[in-house]
Amino acid sequence: MPVPSPATIAELRETLRAIEGDGHRRRETLPFGVADMDSRLADGGLRLDGLHEVAAKGADMCDDSAATLFMAGIAARAWGPILWVVRRRDLFAPGLYQAGLSPERVLYAEARDDAEVLALMEEGLRHRGLGAVIGEVKRAAMPATRRLQLAAEGGRTIALLLRRHAREDADPLALPSAALTRWRIASAPSVPLRCGSMGRPRWAVSLVRQRGGDPFDTLLEACDDTGRLALPAALGDRSRAPGRASPRTNAAA
Repeated sequence: MPVPSPATIAELRETLRAIEGDGHRRRETLPFGVADMDSRLADGGLRLDGLHEVAAKGADMCDDSAATLFMAGIAARAWGPILWVVRRRDLFAPGLYQAGLSPERVLYAEARDDAEVLALMEEGLRHRGLGAVIGEVKRAAMPATRRLQLAAEGGRTIALLLRRHAREDADPLALPSAALTRWRIASAPSVPLRCGSMGRPRWAVSLVRQRGGDPFDTLLEACDDTGRLALPAALGDRSRAPGRASPRTNAAA
């Protein structure tokens, strides 16, 4: 039996996306704007009516900041106000701003524990008036993530769940989840500019799991002030190009 060509597979995916759900409405997505990533995502981007999980590769502050800013960049490109539910007051607003997320768009809610974080997220998703709902937890069981996914379905509010490290040696993504995509983010060395100063930050981005598609790993330049990622520029060539944003440094979250 002949193997279908990539073009045939892409056409089939487009047809399935068009008839998904109620058979009439196509799911809205938020593309990254980086062809190398969007072409490898089953939906051509992140589905707005779904839950997406992010975790830092390590428990150190560098990886944690990279994961936080990765989510901030996604939220920055979403429509409308953003609800960010936290357990501790450690978000650095200027860092979020440099990742494209303006302070006036963000509504902060402080929760006592993981259960309250998840409950507030679910309430925000059902409101339908928010562009994104973000929460940070150490533990979330499958039933809790399924509730978040169900609350997001049918709307345009993307759900982003940051899985923090419960222990330094634990994998936050080890437990099963109903999330449509699961990401692992790590900081990576930047390339110094010719003048000797630090280049644009880079992240090692791993899509650990996605519904209807394959995992992949890629190296990207961190979010610019519009929330956009970029493929690493060639050494000595920092000019703008399609899918490549202007080289700016980012403050840590």
